[in-house]
Amino acid sequence: MKKKLLVIAGPTAVGKTAVSIEVARHFTTEILSADSRQCYRELCIGVARPSEEELAAVPHHFIASHSVHDALTAAWYEQYALDVSERIFQKNDMLVLTGGTGLYIKAFCEGLDAIPAVPQDLRSFLQKEYGEKGIKWLREQLDLKDPLFAAKGEMQNPQRMLRALEVATATGQSILSFRTGKKAERPFQIIHVGLDLPRQELYERINQRVDHMIRHGLTDEVQALTAFRHLNALQTVGYKELFDCFAGAFTQEEAISLIKQNTRHYAKRQLTWFRKQESYEWFRPDQVKQILHYLEEKIKTPA
Repeated sequence: MKKKLLVIAGPTAVGKTAVSIEVARHFTTEILSADSRQCYRELCIGVARPSEEELAAVPHHFIASHSVHDALTAAWYEQYALDVSERIFQKNDMLVLTGGTGLYIKAFCEGLDAIPAVPQDLRSFLQKEYGEKGIKWLREQLDLKDPLFAAKGEMQNPQRMLRALEVATATGQSILSFRTGKKAERPFQIIHVGLDLPRQELYERINQRVDHMIRHGLTDEVQALTAFRHLNALQTVGYKELFDCFAGAFTQEEAISLIKQNTRHYAKRQLTWFRKQESYEWFRPDQVKQILHYLEEKIKTPA
């Protein structure tokens, strides 16, 4: 039987962790995370890292496995995920991939276009500039250096914007000029499941989760990371707002409100990304039985 990659994706706070654990336990396999922030050891509360009990329930990969000082990219993740999957597929027929970082999932499942490497000193410089000058500066730089991306790219996603600026500064070309649309062949069948909830229900879960993070020490966690606020890993909702709060830009109450608002915006962008992928079958997170039945039927069907 051909090996199967079971993808469980969706927006932040929708309930991917619980569903992926149920799926992995059902198929007696392991979980590979596709979350570009839960991989950092220094980030825990603000990225909703799975609990110790959840991590103990099923073997997980790419959770608290790296440092905020490590330069991780989607291209790097592609090779990392291929290496992990090769090891797991030697002993299992299934592997669960779960997360909300759409570009990481795409990199693993389809491959990425070859984009020239960016010198680390340039990347660090631009990250520092963005950390100090903010999103307005980033938009202005892209208007100047990569107007094609500014017109057609993800101009609501700071990480994608920063990556585009790095490439444009290093090469003098738009990052979009390197895209070919060609998909890589993978030695496994891929089955995509998307999780979603009615918008208001999802937004209420987001608001409640932010309140939970604050009660459980998010402010202290962010305070301890202030010296590293310029790093790419810290250009993250829940951290940026509190860094600005500590700098006197606004009160803690305003920062909390902004975290909720920016998380809702992020969830909307994630859904836009995943909904564009026609391969996904969509479920509510409480439809675990239906999800397992769907996966069982897809597994029986030849790729």
